[in-house]
Amino acid sequence: QVQLVESGGGLVQPGGSLRLSCAASGSIFRIIAMGWYRQAPGKQRELVATINGGGGIDYAESVKGRFAISRSNAENTVYLRMNSLQPEDTAVYYCNVRAYYDVRRWDDYWGQGTQVDVSS
Repeated sequence: QVQLVESGGGLVQPGGSLRLSCAASGSIFRIIAMGWYRQAPGKQRELVATINGGGGIDYAESVKGRFAISRSNAENTVYLRMNSLQPEDTAVYYCNVRAYYDVRRWDDYWGQGTQVDVSS
């Protein structure tokens, strides 16, 4: 089993910043990629940012230039620095880890979600 523990959500005013963290632990053989998704009320879950084992990064167009994803390989932790937050960034943010749990088999794992509210 793989466990993901998220932290860092909260309430922030427009233009403010937050940093999310997600630590992975358990039966991890090798991490393929780590990332963040979000789901706003009444909307589908969408990709925010991902970072793979080689350091390749993808961002949703809506967050480019404002959000930055990074990871600590030694600690199996992924971070999301969010700057210039806007009300439309309000959502539940979910950590995702794609990892091998043995030599040949992999799976997707999800955190419990952390609420981010951007409001004045």
